[in-house]
Amino acid sequence: MKRAIFPGTFDPFTLGHFDILKRSKLLFDEIIIGIGKNSDKKTMFTLKERIEFIKGVVQDDKKIKVMSYDGLTIDFCEKVKAKFIVRGVRNTGDFEFEKAIARTNRFLSRIETIFILTSAKTSFISSSIVRDLINNNGEYSKLVPKSISDFVLKNHSK
Repeated sequence: MKRAIFPGTFDPFTLGHFDILKRSKLLFDEIIIGIGKNSDKKTMFTLKERIEFIKGVVQDDKKIKVMSYDGLTIDFCEKVKAKFIVRGVRNTGDFEFEKAIARTNRFLSRIETIFILTSAKTSFISSSIVRDLINNNGEYSKLVPKSISDFVLKNHSK
């Protein structure tokens, strides 16, 4: 079985993330969305909320699991027996950043990183842009799955 980790903070999970997830399902038998706990990052949504709204997006898909983890992504991969990491790349800046991490991960383990280029229609979307729109009552609903937009409207309205 080809199992991959799609790691991230997903604060929040965007249509860009969803696009990468859908396309990576063509390559793998199982994908675990790994929500990393990063104590250095101040998140808008709690870990529990992020798990809840991502599960709402993928609830009927048997190929996808949602889990959280502490520590290094490669350690999480080994724990769940995943041999691949999926990363979305929007631009050359993303690629350079992700390339260094991928090379380090490959040097330290047998885990391969698979880069998937974002589609043109989602390449401009980032979680930080969505958070800024939410914080300033901007129109964010076209940038996240509907279930997440509904969740944010219900639980994080100003």
